[in-house]
Amino acid sequence: MQMFDFYSDRQRRKLFGTKAARMTLLSRLVFGGFIALIVGIIFVIGLFAWYSRDLPRPDKVQRTSGLSTVVLDRNGVKLYDIFQEADRIPATWDEVPKYLKDGTVAVEDKNFYSHQGLSITGIARALLSNIFSSGGLQGGSTLTQQLVKTVLLSQERTVPRKIKEAILAIQIERKYSKNDILLMYLNEAPYGGTAAGVKAAAQDYFSKDVKDLNLVQCAFLAGLPQSPNYYSPFIGEPKAYIPRAQHVLQRMREDGYITPAQEVQADNALPTLQFSAPGSELRAPHFVAYVKQLLTDQLGDKVVNAGGLTVTTTLDWTLQQAAQTAVKEEVDKAKALKVSNGAALVLDPKTGEILAMVGSKDYSATDSSGLKYNVAIQAERQPGSSLKPIIYAEALAKGYTAATMLMDADTKYPSGDPTKPEYEPKNYDLKFRGPMLLRYALGNSINTIAVKLTALVGIKDILKLGYDMGLTTWEPTDAMLKRVGLSLPLGGAEVHMIDEAVAYSVLATGGYRTDPVAILKVTNAQGKTLYEYKPATPRRVLDASIAFIISSMLSDNDARKDEFGPNSYLVIPGHTVAAKTGTTDDKRDNWTSGYTKDRVVVTWVGNNDNSPMNQALASGITGAAPIWNRIMKAALKDFRIRRLTNRAMSSRWISTVMAAVCR
Repeated sequence: MQMFDFYSDRQRRKLFGTKAARMTLLSRLVFGGFIALIVGIIFVIGLFAWYSRDLPRPDKVQRTSGLSTVVLDRNGVKLYDIFQEADRIPATWDEVPKYLKDGTVAVEDKNFYSHQGLSITGIARALLSNIFSSGGLQGGSTLTQQLVKTVLLSQERTVPRKIKEAILAIQIERKYSKNDILLMYLNEAPYGGTAAGVKAAAQDYFSKDVKDLNLVQCAFLAGLPQSPNYYSPFIGEPKAYIPRAQHVLQRMREDGYITPAQEVQADNALPTLQFSAPGSELRAPHFVAYVKQLLTDQLGDKVVNAGGLTVTTTLDWTLQQAAQTAVKEEVDKAKALKVSNGAALVLDPKTGEILAMVGSKDYSATDSSGLKYNVAIQAERQPGSSLKPIIYAEALAKGYTAATMLMDADTKYPSGDPTKPEYEPKNYDLKFRGPMLLRYALGNSINTIAVKLTALVGIKDILKLGYDMGLTTWEPTDAMLKRVGLSLPLGGAEVHMIDEAVAYSVLATGGYRTDPVAILKVTNAQGKTLYEYKPATPRRVLDASIAFIISSMLSDNDARKDEFGPNSYLVIPGHTVAAKTGTTDDKRDNWTSGYTKDRVVVTWVGNNDNSPMNQALASGITGAAPIWNRIMKAALKDFRIRRLTNRAMSSRWISTVMAAVCR
C-alpha cells in the first residue's frame, strides 16, 4: 500500500497543514462569506435606498387625471369619449366580469394572489433569458409590476428602472388589497389603439358595456395586453387573436377557472367572434363636437380632455339615428338635383333642448377650407322664403290680419341708387295671381306680396323682431339695413340653422323665446355635480295672438294646396303641423322648417362650396322637405295628436282670431 501513498506525512502537512490549520482556514472562509453577505445586503439596501430617493408615491397608482370625458344622451346611452391620448374610463370591481378577472390572472400572473409583488421564479426565468439571449432586458413582471410600469414609470428596459419597479411593487402590495391592484391593472392595461382599460376596450371591440361581456369576449380581451398592436384585429394580424385567446382559455382551464367543456365551446366560437366596425363608436359627431366646445369654453381643455367628466346631454340617440338616416338617404337620392349635403335640427320648443343635430350628411364632409362642416351651428346660409312668417308676424302686429288682401302683381321698387336698376321681385313660377288673402299668400309663398308687405311694415322692424326671436345675424344695424333691403323676404339676410330653430320655437310656444340647450348635467370623476341645467323663465318676444294666427296660417293645408298640392311632404298624417319651405333664387339653399307644440324640426340641403343646385328645386318641396317629413314623423311618433292652439287662450283672443280669419 505504501507505493500508492503519494504523499508522506511531512509532505501532507506541508501541503494541507495540520487539522487545526485546516479548521482555521474554514473559519476564515465562513467569516469571509458572512462579511460578503453583510456587505451584499448593505449594498442592496443602499442600492434600493438610492433608487428610492426620487420614486413617485405609491398612492399615485390610483389615477385621478388622464381620464376620458364620457358624453351620454339624455337616456344614458354613450355617445362618445373625449380624451387626449388614451381613452380611459374607470370600471368598478362589480362591473368587470369574473371571467375577465380570472383570465387576466391566469395568463399574466398565475401566482398573483400568493406573491408579495415580485415573482422569484419569474425573476430567475428572466435572468436566464437575459444571459442566454442577445435581446434586450427581459421581463418576469407580475401584474403589480406591470401596473407600476404603466402608471408610474417609463417603458424603458434598464436595470435601474427594473429596480425602481420592484421597490414600488412591494410598496403597492403593502398598501392595497389584491383585488384593488387587479382592478387598477384592468383599468390601465393597453388593449390596442387608444383603448386603455377594459371599459373602453369593451366599447371599442364589441360596442358593449364591460359588464355584458361573455367568456369568449373576456378571453379575447385578457390576451390583448401582452402585445395589443399584434393581437388586435383592428390594427394587428386579423386572426392572431385566436391562438392567443385559446392560450388564455387553456390557462383558465388548467387553473380551474373554467371546465374542459367550457374551454372547447369557447375555442369553437373564437373564429366567428363578431367585432364592432372600426369607428362605429362615433355617434352624433357634430353634436359631440358642439358639446365639447361648450364644455371647453366653461371648464378649459385640460379638464375636458382628461378630467374624467360624465356629461349628460339633451340628445335623444334614437331620434338622432332616425335623423342621420333620413339626411343621408334623401341626399343620396337627390344627387340628380346636384345636391351633395344636408343638415337637420330637432328642438323641444318649450325647453330649447336639442334632441337631434345632423351637421352634415356625414362627419367627413368639409367646407371650402377643408374643415369639418357643421351646417347646424357654423354655417350662415340664406333662408330663402323659410322666414317669411316673421314678416307676416310683424304685419299682424301692425294691424294686418290673415284676411287682409294684397295684390300679387308685377311691381317695381326704386333701388335708392341711381346707378342700380329698380328692384322687381318675381314669383318662383313667374306667374301673378291678382288679389290674395295674406293667409293664402303665406301658404303658397308668394314673393311679390311678401316683398310688398316688407315695404309696408318696415325692414328695420322686421329685423328687430327676427333678432328678438333668436336670429343673431339679424341685428338691425345701419350696415345691416343698407345691405339687406327689400330682398329680406326672399332670403337676403343669412342665418344660422340653430337660430332659425329658435325662431320657430317662439311660434310653437305662443310667443316665448327659450335659447338652445345641449347639456343637462356634468359630474366629475368623484361624482360631484359641476353643472346641472335649471330651466330659465322663457322671455315673451311675440304676442300670443300673433303666434296663434301665424301657426294657423302655416298649418292650413288648404291655404297652400294651390302650389304644394293636398298631400305634400308638409302633411304629417294624424298631426296638425305648421311648416314652411324656402329656396333661394339662385338655388343654393333649400329649407323646410316646421313645428308642433312639442317639436321643432328644421332641415336644409345644398352644397358646401355654395354652388347652385338643379333648377328642379324651384318648387321648394323636392329637397329638404322629404328629410323634414321623415324626421318630423319620427319626432312625433310617441305623441298623441295635439292642437297647435292653446286651449287656455281667453275667449277674447279666440273671437279676435276668428274675426280676422273670416273677414
